[in-house]
Amino acid sequence: MNVPVKKLSDHAHLPVYGSPYAAGADLYACEGVAIAPGETQFVHTGIAVELPLGTVGLVYARSGLACKQDLAPANKVGVIDCDYRGEIMVALHNHGKVERRVEQGDRIAQLVIAPYYVAEFFEADELSATVRGGGGFGSTGTK
Repeated sequence: MNVPVKKLSDHAHLPVYGSPYAAGADLYACEGVAIAPGETQFVHTGIAVELPLGTVGLVYARSGLACKQDLAPANKVGVIDCDYRGEIMVALHNHGKVERRVEQGDRIAQLVIAPYYVAEFFEADELSATVRGGGGFGSTGTK
């Protein structure tokens, strides 16, 4: 799948897959920013993308950054609709106790492109029965 990417900054990097079978392509910071403990900063990537119709861009944390630096997307998973043409920004939150710094060119998140369905919702009086029923929040696998 070909995805056009527009650089909005001279410091921008195109997304790059870290290995041949990686699901997510790394997104890079195009600026340096300090993030205080408990703070969220919007980090510019300096790119905009044209995702194919019927796909969505999902912005996930990079495991190394989240586990070693306590930095992860504030919204947990960012959603980029295929009709969005603005700059991709990553709202990084510092979950740690010390200030962290993101430098220009650092990998800050990963972009996964996935297909999606558009549902037509309608009101129903009843839903089909299942073994699970209405059990949720850890109810499966309990006796």
